[in-house]
Amino acid sequence: MKHIFSILFLLVFLSCGNNEKETEVSIESQSHQEEVAISASQFESENMALVELSMQDFNQTITATGFIDVPPSSKASITTFMAGYIKNTPLLVGDEVRKGQLLVTLENPEFVELQQNYLEVSNQLAYLKSEFERQSTLYKENITSQKNYLKAESDYKSNLAHYNGLKQKLKMLNINLENVENGKTSTTINLYAPIAGSITKVNISNGSYVSASTEILEIVNTDHIHLELMVFEKDILKIRKEQPISFKVPEASDDIFNAEVYLVGTSIDPTNRTIKVHGHIEDDENSPFVTGMFVEAQIVTGASKGNAFPKGAVAEIEGDFYALVLEKQQDNYIFEKTKVEVGKQTEDFVEVLNIEDFRDKQVLAKDAFMLLSGGE
Repeated sequence: MKHIFSILFLLVFLSCGNNEKETEVSIESQSHQEEVAISASQFESENMALVELSMQDFNQTITATGFIDVPPSSKASITTFMAGYIKNTPLLVGDEVRKGQLLVTLENPEFVELQQNYLEVSNQLAYLKSEFERQSTLYKENITSQKNYLKAESDYKSNLAHYNGLKQKLKMLNINLENVENGKTSTTINLYAPIAGSITKVNISNGSYVSASTEILEIVNTDHIHLELMVFEKDILKIRKEQPISFKVPEASDDIFNAEVYLVGTSIDPTNRTIKVHGHIEDDENSPFVTGMFVEAQIVTGASKGNAFPKGAVAEIEGDFYALVLEKQQDNYIFEKTKVEVGKQTEDFVEVLNIEDFRDKQVLAKDAFMLLSGGE
């Protein structure tokens, strides 16, 4: 019986000892989850660095979307005043053209008829003018009747109006009046570029028929492109002229470009409750943009300063934010995982609200997310 009691006591003692050992291992394991060790060689080979809190500017911004556009004066639709068949068009989308350059040649027999009418009216005009002047002289000398004088005046002025109308039509069709007056008529007319720019639309081909006012080509001059942004009604009272704008073209690049507010619209679109904001792009003449590009923009409406870490120093894990604070440095760098209360954010920095937890301390400047995720 005595031996049995001794064995039972020994088992209980061993059992208690094992529980204490397991408890110590568990605490140690939990402690290691809050720490990250990096060897000195790894720290140097991966170009890691330490940083402290620094004061940074944090902008108050309004998010807007829109597109790249040009002023109406930098866009031209090429049309014709009279229908015709395309005889020649050597241009393709993307071709650069200068102001006054030949774009399209149209052909139509009606162009000849118009020139013939002009010649006939022009020839009649000389006779009717002479007759009107003769009747005017005779009427003043009481040699002819008022009726004859008034008829000569009416015929002359009516013909003069017809002549001027035909003359303007020929000018609009770019037909050389001197050639017509010398008896040289043409079945073709030429269309010229009203502005310099690049061809963005070609809606015809050789031999195709175009009616009056049909868009044949489109020319866009991108020397003075701008932003056309849509801002929601709730934000518009915060927008002022000359406020800075940062924007990017998400489908083409991650680069950030600069602009400023130039005009703010005065009416709300009833469909989506937005107001147009016109922005001037910095160095727009040398920008790589194409009209119609979709943009995402941030309009800066105010600014404040705050203590911050670089974005790479802060890792988001399951909705919370952490940084790695240097605890000691010997053969290895020992970092402690410390929670960060995050405020405003920019492209490069994160505002820290619990600054007392990090005052006069160094944190790992980058790779925090990778190390903490690996540690988890």
